Amino acid sequence: MKYLYDIGILIFTLVVRLASPFSEKARLWFRGRKGWEQALKDGVNPNDMNMWFHCASLGEFEQGRPVMEELKKQRPECRIILTFFSPSGFEIRKNYPGADYVCYLPADTPPNARKFIRAVNPSAVFFVKYEFWKNFISETSSKGVPLYLISGIFRPGQHFFRWYGGFFRKMLFSFTHIFVQDTGSERLMKEAGLQNVTVAGDTRFDRVVQIAEAAKEIPQLSLFRGSEKLFLAGSSWPPDEEIIVKYIKSHPGSMKWVFAPHEIGSGNIERLSKLVGEGVVKFSGFTDKEKDARVMIIDNIGMLSSAYRYADIAAVGGGFGKGIHNILEAACWGIPVLFGPNHGKFREALMMKAEGAAKSFSSYGDFETAVDDWLSDEKSYVNAADSAREYVRKNSGATAAIINKI
Repeated sequence: MKYLYDIGILIFTLVVRLASPFSEKARLWFRGRKGWEQALKDGVNPNDMNMWFHCASLGEFEQGRPVMEELKKQRPECRIILTFFSPSGFEIRKNYPGADYVCYLPADTPPNARKFIRAVNPSAVFFVKYEFWKNFISETSSKGVPLYLISGIFRPGQHFFRWYGGFFRKMLFSFTHIFVQDTGSERLMKEAGLQNVTVAGDTRFDRVVQIAEAAKEIPQLSLFRGSEKLFLAGSSWPPDEEIIVKYIKSHPGSMKWVFAPHEIGSGNIERLSKLVGEGVVKFSGFTDKEKDARVMIIDNIGMLSSAYRYADIAAVGGGFGKGIHNILEAACWGIPVLFGPNHGKFREALMMKAEGAAKSFSSYGDFETAVDDWLSDEKSYVNAADSAREYVRKNSGATAAIINKI
């Protein structure tokens, strides 16, 4: 199996290289790893107290970030080495000031793993949530370096727990300690024979609390909202937007509306503007004269988490595609949340629905019923808002649990 794994890594790398002239993501993935060894030697001192954090992409980075920052706070002398697998994580966070060195993770071959570990000489290694790279794990373990998995989450159908999963389960036994999000994951680990497992929770809760505490005032949104209720569609995609816009047109004057689309390219902003029609204004062009507009489109990146504070109800996009975006950023403000049908793999979505803090919609009818309920029944709305706030509060604290254990 090890031989097949290594061959698979080489084939994957070759495929990415061949695809790079035709795919921007493949091009970034391939070019970003060129010259990695020399760049690492130039940028990292192996004699420092280096703490290596690896994240697949942006979502995992947000889960690792609270631990990185708390570790740096308690041990200022340590150096944070941050690696990403995906360009969507690296390209956005390559200048993250909390890390001392940021780069792509080299392809998981035995020579690359040996060179990387030799150059970094980590004092500890942290993999976040989903990442399991056999050669890097084996090399780290063979050197006796403490290896941790944080915010891990496991399901019965994963390859670790299949009849053929021995090769993959062996990786789990290489970890010094595994911090999981829930008791279901802990049970699976222990049934597989692992004892070095702690239910610490999801560090994303700590991160959204941090974000809320550092949130900035946005006077334009305050002026736009005025004395009305405000609905914010965060990280929205066309399927979400089409349903929401239908409601806007069917219920004129019910609320003010803000879209913060996932894609902010000019073409997508123009498409959304045409979909909405009259009464729409872009955030970048908003002035006092536009305060009576009914719909605003946020055409920038970086202010969504702060914008939720002005909303009474939020919808988070992605649920008609691969999966929903971060609903906790809205929930931490005590806002009822809506999202599309593809949320089954997101524990926080299922739990918030169970606790009455969120609802899902698969059609316009579902969306209309949910929004009308919260607008017309104050008790229902208050219960949902309080449940959202309480859900985030009671699930915070994973970072402290991890730091105390390590």
